Amino acid sequence: MSGGVRRQIIKKWRPPLALVIGGTLAAVLCLPLIGIGYFKLAGNILGWGETTWLIGWMAYLSTAILAYLLWRLVLRPVYALTAYAKAVEAGQTDAPLPPHFGTPEFTALAASVDDMAKALQNREAGIRAYSDHVTHELKSPLTSISAAAELLEAGVDDPEDRAQLLASIRTSSTRMQSLLDSLRALAAARVPYGRGPTLLSDVVSALPSTLTLTVRENAPLPLDATGLTAVLEQLTQNAASHGATELQLSSKDAVLTLTDNGKGIAEGDRARIFDPFFTTRRSGGGTGMGLAITRAMLEANGAEITLLPSTSGAKFEIRF
Repeated sequence: MSGGVRRQIIKKWRPPLALVIGGTLAAVLCLPLIGIGYFKLAGNILGWGETTWLIGWMAYLSTAILAYLLWRLVLRPVYALTAYAKAVEAGQTDAPLPPHFGTPEFTALAASVDDMAKALQNREAGIRAYSDHVTHELKSPLTSISAAAELLEAGVDDPEDRAQLLASIRTSSTRMQSLLDSLRALAAARVPYGRGPTLLSDVVSALPSTLTLTVRENAPLPLDATGLTAVLEQLTQNAASHGATELQLSSKDAVLTLTDNGKGIAEGDRARIFDPFFTTRRSGGGTGMGLAITRAMLEANGAEITLLPSTSGAKFEIRF
């Protein structure tokens, strides 16, 4: 499961679990009746001793067959799935998953457990990477504040130097506050909003944006006004911070398209623009969280955002 590769569970035909249990119960009920009937019919022909011996062997073989079927179709899948769950719990990312399970019900259960394990491992890897990013991003302003504080404690007589050190502390503090605000916004973005429909024009008219916003098509979108406003606020702020003055919006068939007239996105940056903390405006105070927050909000509501090819500016597509 490492690397996000889904291992296939081979779906072979197996009797449903209800048939296995029902068949077992029917056999337990019918075998004694069959034995009694056979005993009455064959007792006078073969003799009572031989008949008793045959019935005993029939009961033994039937019980052995039923036991084997129950082990193969019920117990073995349960044991295999339990071992797999324990291996995942122990942190084994390459835990062995059996290629197939006994009944269709256990096969579906195994697929669900595999999906859950993969999701948990991916989430753990994401949290670990996210923690590394946060540590790296907070380290620079903390280092600046610490260095400036040490110089001030050592005594700086020149008023201009003191002013520069204080300005460095304020700038670093402001950046840390921006990062923390972005982190809180990213955490809040994972909470889903309500469903629509919402007209694009109703939301755009109330957006606090410096851009010139134009609605080309105005089909309703399956997200409530609060959620759609939050998404558009992030995208308009991102467009404005990259030099755009105009933003065209179009909604049709549950697809929202946004096109701005900014400076666009370099080819080498296109694969990373949705990564947390990735920014081309670090010197200008950018935190690199705007598009990451947007994607998190959309994913929490079952939508996805994609950067489309564009000859000028940036063009995004959101599919609900």
